[in-house]
Amino acid sequence: MTTTKKPFFITTPIYYVNGSPHLGHAYTTVAADCLARFKRLAGEEVFFSTGTDEHGAKIAKKAEEEHKEPQAFVDEVAAEFQALWQELNISHTKFIRTTDPAHKRAVQRVLQDLYDRGIIYQGFYEGLYCTGCEQFQTVDDLVDGKCPDHNRVPEHMKEATYLMKMTVLQQGLIQRIKTDALQVTPEKYKKEILSFLQGEVLQDISISRQNVKWGIPLPFDATHTTYVWVDAFLNYLTVLGWDGNKETVPAPWPADVQFIGKDILRVHATIWPAILIHLGIPTQKVLFTHGHILSGGKKMSKTLGNVIALSDMTARFGVDGTRYLLMSAGTFGEDVDLTMERMTEKYNADLANGLGNLVSRVIKLASHLENWPDFKQTEKEFVSNVALGTRVFYNAAFEDYNFSSALMSVWQNINRAKVGMTGDKEEDIDAANKKVDKEKPWELIKNDPEKFRKVMAELLERLYVISRLLDPFMPNTATEIRTALKEKKIEPLFQRIK
Repeated sequence: MTTTKKPFFITTPIYYVNGSPHLGHAYTTVAADCLARFKRLAGEEVFFSTGTDEHGAKIAKKAEEEHKEPQAFVDEVAAEFQALWQELNISHTKFIRTTDPAHKRAVQRVLQDLYDRGIIYQGFYEGLYCTGCEQFQTVDDLVDGKCPDHNRVPEHMKEATYLMKMTVLQQGLIQRIKTDALQVTPEKYKKEILSFLQGEVLQDISISRQNVKWGIPLPFDATHTTYVWVDAFLNYLTVLGWDGNKETVPAPWPADVQFIGKDILRVHATIWPAILIHLGIPTQKVLFTHGHILSGGKKMSKTLGNVIALSDMTARFGVDGTRYLLMSAGTFGEDVDLTMERMTEKYNADLANGLGNLVSRVIKLASHLENWPDFKQTEKEFVSNVALGTRVFYNAAFEDYNFSSALMSVWQNINRAKVGMTGDKEEDIDAANKKVDKEKPWELIKNDPEKFRKVMAELLERLYVISRLLDPFMPNTATEIRTALKEKKIEPLFQRIK
């Protein structure tokens, strides 16, 4: 009997289309893309999903402000996201929209099933409602009586609604998170969500709105539309082609890792797994939560004038430069701080002077060689992990979703002694640049041709391995390097920026 291994399933959140895509959206999506590319590099099949969340009161209001029908409005913004992911070289398997007819049918099928089994019931919901978050909040969530994310006082709201049972699942959910059956990571976010779940009774939640027309009508009461979060969460299944039948969940599920920002941790660690548990479907394996992008130590805001536009980054640093700067900005999981000044310095040091300089020097010097390596053995060793070099740290960093450390291991020689690695087999960029300086191949051409051939062959092989290590992060650059190794010439990869 043979079994087929399920694809490694990676998701980003689906992004709310009340505005154009921004740097935060790109940060999460580029990270997911790097992981997807790494897994493919390791020979795994990958399903990588992203998309847009297109229903709710906030969308309807924004469309009205722009004098557009909601569907026309969301079509335009969804197209912006799709165009941006194409520009940033995002290799997603599928892009889903919650206005897709198949998604809407599946949502209604799920809701009908939960209603038929008494898990959804009619009632009233009363509480503090933030229209910016489109969710109810507790007093403990507020800072000085205001929503911390939107700096506004929530409305006190009481309305007829349909509720989904949550209280009955609370202890089971705590146990899943405690034992890592549902792994919430990094550890501080696991502690945060457990503190919340153990600190108060989990209330049954509203899953519908009566006065919001732009949404999916409840199949059992067309006067209500589906609450936007419930609609959105089911995308993680419908993106796989799932029709809402809990007996026929597609093979890529459960998600191996779901990347989210810390502002949506609570709903992803409570409401979403609750829906799955009620349906008898396995919960996601890993919920990886990352921090925010700051600028100058402060949250980006137009008032402070510290907003960094993604278009400014790509215009200044190029697509691969932007991807590199986002993923090397700091530990994924923590807040990271970006300024154009610091990014320009890093671009010049790491890309123009480091990688770009190395590739130009080696290719130019190697043009004097009669015979170049064919890199077949180098590729074989790379794929089999025989040519470890920095790969041992690189692989470990990826398994921890620590993208900045993976990149650092490509640029710098890190802790080789800790794993008993000795000798001269170092594929990192700094070591290769130092070897060029030390060996002075421009002198060896005349003084020691045999050593020249040996040194250059080794440097060319290093360039090949470096290009493979860069594949997940800088796919265009990696391809350019391998093309140069084949054609024996290259234009400068990165120009210094003043």
